[in-house]
Amino acid sequence: MSNPRIFSPGNVGLWAGICLAAAAAAAETQPANPDRAIQDEVIYFVLPDRFANGDPGNDLGGYPDQPELSGFDPTHKGYFHGGDLIGLRQKLDYIQGLGATTLWLAPIFKNQPVQGPPGDLSAGYHGYWITDFTQVDPHFGSNDDFKALVDAAHARGMKVIMDIVINHTADVIQYRECVPPAAAALATASPDCHYRDRKAFPYTRHGGKPGQPINSGFNGDAEDLRTTANFAHLTDPGYAYTPFVPAAEAHGKVPDWLNDPIYYHNRGNSLWQGESALYGDFSGLDDLYTEHPRVLAGMIEIYQDWISRYRIDGFRVDTAKHVDDAFWRHFIPAILAHARAVGIADFYLFGEAYALTPKALGRFTREAAFPAVLDFAFQKAAREVIADGAATRRLATLFRDDRWYANGSAGAALLPTFLGNHDMGRFGYFLQQAETSRTGAGDTIKRMQLGNLLLLFARGVPVIYYGDEQGFTGDGGDQAAREDLFPSRVASYNDNRLIGSSASTAVDNFDRGHPLYQNLAALTALLRQHPGLRRGQQLVRFSERRAGLFAFSRIDADSGREVLIVFNSAETSRTHAVPVAARSKQWHKWIG
Repeated sequence: MSNPRIFSPGNVGLWAGICLAAAAAAAETQPANPDRAIQDEVIYFVLPDRFANGDPGNDLGGYPDQPELSGFDPTHKGYFHGGDLIGLRQKLDYIQGLGATTLWLAPIFKNQPVQGPPGDLSAGYHGYWITDFTQVDPHFGSNDDFKALVDAAHARGMKVIMDIVINHTADVIQYRECVPPAAAALATASPDCHYRDRKAFPYTRHGGKPGQPINSGFNGDAEDLRTTANFAHLTDPGYAYTPFVPAAEAHGKVPDWLNDPIYYHNRGNSLWQGESALYGDFSGLDDLYTEHPRVLAGMIEIYQDWISRYRIDGFRVDTAKHVDDAFWRHFIPAILAHARAVGIADFYLFGEAYALTPKALGRFTREAAFPAVLDFAFQKAAREVIADGAATRRLATLFRDDRWYANGSAGAALLPTFLGNHDMGRFGYFLQQAETSRTGAGDTIKRMQLGNLLLLFARGVPVIYYGDEQGFTGDGGDQAAREDLFPSRVASYNDNRLIGSSASTAVDNFDRGHPLYQNLAALTALLRQHPGLRRGQQLVRFSERRAGLFAFSRIDADSGREVLIVFNSAETSRTHAVPVAARSKQWHKWIG
């Protein structure tokens, strides 16, 4: 640019430059159908239970009116609160008004309503304890309600992404060695169901190497051995533990093949590392034997059916790194091919693989066939720079490492980016935690807006976590970050200090006038108008070895228009010249 500019703390600048010989590009009109390119989406991620209660009649899910049976207790952060699919459909105006084009729902499948050890029960409001993979959980409504939601979204030109689970089901299978009092009489008892590894407990010996031979003719589960003929010899699941299904739950899972323990790993609780991360039960959840060809075929059939019946637009795949790569190399192409066959050309499938570097994340795009994975590395870098005061060069390094993804920067452009979520916590929480090391609460909303700008205008497909537009902060991760947008009765939510508002979560929080809602709506409007901000090449123009300036450009390949985005993360003003393309000589200030 011709003249350096002073950037005050938290200040943001956005300019558009064009070649002098080129005419200014006209604003692009967003197509009114859901067949947009993936890079054109703005995703709104919501937990249906915590968003809007459109039908109080389904709050109990058809279960008795006791929290330990129905899972419904709106005063407890770990139980169902009443949000449902009808409520979501009624609030599509609110979501679309924010500028979101795609709705991503946490799992809506029928769940075990309550599970957990005595004294530590919680409910399946989050959707990750599935018993019936073919039905909507009755707390959320019905399959017809889901169809009505998808149809209503499509009528608005919005897309719908389902959150799916393959790694595990609800905790139904028990191990005789772990269930008191009978377990006490067994020499192989393990009250805590510790993980039993494949070397000491091979598939061909009952209860470990000293045990009797079983599964004669089974040659293991290496990728080239995953045939129906080989797995026909795997008939006894008692190689590590002795699994059984309680009589009352003999047909508790749907489809019915899921009730046979032979289709599970049955090796005890995961240690969260080593082979147990692939084959162990997560906190008791039944870990599917995804190497088994019947499991692969069954899961493909289940999720192809949801695409056929409801014409959904994408899947977010939970716990992707806890299933081996070979499974994904077969599952993903089958799903994408089916979506194309029914006319969904831009089906968006991305995995949740918790890793904090582009190299570690990129492996799943190169070796496990994922078109994209949630960009945890982006979230980490954004938090470090904006909340924690790290050097802005941290972002330059992040984007430089896009080379680790399949197809490099083109692959990185498909990554869903985010600032916080339902597991790790909200971006507002991270900002409030860092307030003591900054000037205080006064600049927190500015930093939230700065985060929104980076999220919306940097490469990737932005994901807005519901409630961030209302200044929600939470008290940490998991249950503490899953507040209600409708009036909450959870005391630990209602004492939170929200950003940009004097309201609390005890009241309705669908305020379109909230400064963060308005901020996001303004940014998404620019995103819609200027294709270069969505699909343009990204070039880092300037960064510092300290908190301060970060500048990057997005360049539209068709028009040649360059958009320059500059922000200052420091608490003192900065002045610096920023290099741009030689042909970018005529500039128009948009914001800042």
